[in-house]
Amino acid sequence: QVRLVESGGGSVEVGGSLTLSCVASPYAFDRPDCVAWFRHSPGKEREAVARIYTGSGDTDYADSVKGRFTISQDNAKSTVYLRINNLTPEDTAMYFCAANLRAGMSWCSVYGLSPFGYKDWGQGTQVTVSS
Repeated sequence: QVRLVESGGGSVEVGGSLTLSCVASPYAFDRPDCVAWFRHSPGKEREAVARIYTGSGDTDYADSVKGRFTISQDNAKSTVYLRINNLTPEDTAMYFCAANLRAGMSWCSVYGLSPFGYKDWGQGTQVTVSS
């Protein structure tokens, strides 16, 4: 089991940017793991926004965020990042990272943007975008 801790959220104005961090301990994201970022806001369903296969760096994104969100990894820091550009009020949500350890590329590519199968979740970091 791994502990995931998110940080980097905050209150920003429309058009601003944020970089969220997901730090794993005691673990290193240099194995065939699948790590994803999800977001949840009141009245809406939890939504996967991005995932990364840490074995190769392969990424995938929800259509709603393509072009604005970038997921990346730093194995030396056991961290997965989510860079969000050109923030809009619709991005306001609690952002969570989740990991399916040793999931493999096949699982990650097929199910990586689904919440099912992720066993380890962080507590979340709040992003609030104001106009």
